[in-house]
Amino acid sequence: MARSAQLFVISAPSGAGKTSLVKALLKERAALVVSVSHTTRKPRPQEQPGREYHFVTAEEFERLAAAGAFLEHAQVFDNRYGTGREQVNASRSSGRSVLLEIDWQGARQVRKSEPNCVSIFILPPSRAVLEERLRTRATDSDAVIERRLADAASDMSHCLEFDYVVVNDQFEQAVADLLSIIDGQGAALSAKRPEISALLPSLVS
Repeated sequence: MARSAQLFVISAPSGAGKTSLVKALLKERAALVVSVSHTTRKPRPQEQPGREYHFVTAEEFERLAAAGAFLEHAQVFDNRYGTGREQVNASRSSGRSVLLEIDWQGARQVRKSEPNCVSIFILPPSRAVLEERLRTRATDSDAVIERRLADAASDMSHCLEFDYVVVNDQFEQAVADLLSIIDGQGAALSAKRPEISALLPSLVS
């Protein structure tokens, strides 16, 4: 495996802007590749199999999990998500760093099996902003949004398990912060910094 090929793990609650941030990162760093996860979730409009996700049935997911095909897998809401082990290893062996967009449960599994990975959690600046973003994207029903908001507090309570935390308040600054971490210059963005300890209670209470 190429020595420069790093494994980055990015987690966030729904609505924190993770997908948009990752797209911006890929434009800035051509050597970075996102691992396309498997999921039992139904495709949303404009999503294409193999691009956003590998969409599989619950039965196929179970078969892959039993065969050890996943680096990590987790249940999120009513669906299952998993990262293909072979896909990640192939990319890193070719010298390309890999970025995983997964939830905190999956991130915990990856940190255990890949202790040298770099883990990043993305927080919204406030709960009000998080709710506004969820409603603005207009992909979920009110009932689903309420459930996502309820679960977001639990998700965010795990951010201190990660190496770094980025607050997505101003999008351009958040992208710059992520690039600093990817370039190995993110010491000021440690999850243990006082700013995060001060913000967290208002997000998870």
